[in-house]
Amino acid sequence: MADCWNTDTGEAVYRSRDAVKNLKVKVRIERVTSTAALSQHLQQEKLNFLIPPEFIMLKLCLCSAYKPHPLILISFYLWFQYEMELFQSEGACQTPLDRQYHTEVKALNRAKGRRNHRIFTYTDHDRYTNCLPFHQLVCFVESYITIPTFLAERMASVRHRRQDRRTMDSSIPKSKIINWEPTEEFVKNSHVVNNAMQTMHIMADLGSPGRLGQKENECLLVTIRSDCSGTVVIKPDFNKGKEPYRIVTEGEKREVWRLTVENVSAPMKTEEKDREQNMYKDLYVRHKEYLNSLVGHDFEMPPVGILRYLMNGDIVSAKGFEYDNLYIHFFMELPNNWSSLPFQSLSGVTQTCRTKTLGKENVAFFSFPFSFEAFYMCEKESEESIPQWPVLYFKVLSLDSWQRYRTEGYGYLLFPAIPGKHILTCHTWRPLQKGTVSALRRFFIGGSPELEDPSYVRIPGTFKGDRLSRFGFCTETTGSVTFNLHCIQQAR
Repeated sequence: MADCWNTDTGEAVYRSRDAVKNLKVKVRIERVTSTAALSQHLQQEKLNFLIPPEFIMLKLCLCSAYKPHPLILISFYLWFQYEMELFQSEGACQTPLDRQYHTEVKALNRAKGRRNHRIFTYTDHDRYTNCLPFHQLVCFVESYITIPTFLAERMASVRHRRQDRRTMDSSIPKSKIINWEPTEEFVKNSHVVNNAMQTMHIMADLGSPGRLGQKENECLLVTIRSDCSGTVVIKPDFNKGKEPYRIVTEGEKREVWRLTVENVSAPMKTEEKDREQNMYKDLYVRHKEYLNSLVGHDFEMPPVGILRYLMNGDIVSAKGFEYDNLYIHFFMELPNNWSSLPFQSLSGVTQTCRTKTLGKENVAFFSFPFSFEAFYMCEKESEESIPQWPVLYFKVLSLDSWQRYRTEGYGYLLFPAIPGKHILTCHTWRPLQKGTVSALRRFFIGGSPELEDPSYVRIPGTFKGDRLSRFGFCTETTGSVTFNLHCIQQAR
């Protein structure tokens, strides 16, 4: 078991609507030695504590220390042996908080004394966390140890330029955009939105049983931060059934300790959960009524008997075509009883896009947006015929180095009859002229057969017969084009 450790010591962020006072964490440390591994009699100490938000500001918390005897509630944070000795004297008090600690230490001495021996806490208002560099409180928590390479050691001595250089107009520099360790002055100057967080450090005294209370044996176990918005940051994260964390002390002995962090918060009762759900439901209803009052009743509606069709879409990608540097020319065709606004554009051309190899396909990503709005009105109100939907015809072309274009394929897209989101892939083909001369012309000078009427890929609008014959017309299957459409239909 000592060979299996949890090396993921990063912090975890939790967001909860519940009050922070209901958080209860169980911290357990146990020393690992050869004798203990054989006898399974490991020295251990457990801690269970909850932090009410009104006490965080005063650096007070409700702590409950798990011992072999029954549960003990302590109305202040857990004391370190050094603090017990320091605050016994009133002359060591410098701040009102220190004098409050002095009163609590005197009351604790009059009672049964200090209940905890190894585990204690620091808060962000203590003199130790404010005055001393925090790395002095941290003992080595083993994780993945990276050894610098020869190149990294050489580059460490190179003088880095443009460090912390500010422009005259206080604009953001192009280099070093992200500051991973911002100072308080940097946050103020950059106007960064940062909620004030209250911090508690759970510490441990990892000294030998006869040398407890020495500051060099202090070790950081867990850091918990919380703010008023319900965000709780804990480092390291709860074990959640995984292996314990490994802590190695400094010095000659290099003792190894196991650290286990568990969330033992009591689950919410069914009555409280239902009450909370009803409260949020009422809040959402009131907010919805407030938004409706802002919108009003003057929502734009089409005239009676007219269907309004809106489509916001984009040409996502094209793949499977023979040549590179693709672009797409498209236009909309409106059937009978359909109309559009006078300023509505019914055609468009995408940008030229180079292909990218994905697997075995060459894909050109356009992400070209377009919008369309049309109106449908029946000539006769008693007519029950299904309306014909507009059609989008498109042609895929390619450019060579001499800016000559080739026709790569024709296709069409029938507008969806169902509103919502649609992802459609349309396959294309191009006219084919048999013979070697046509292939050479297409390769060298870019000439290729084209359709005189692009609507021939479907049923031409000028066709009035019963049967459309394409016998003798040669085509070649090419690639496909993907569309992403968002359709809205409005009528009354």
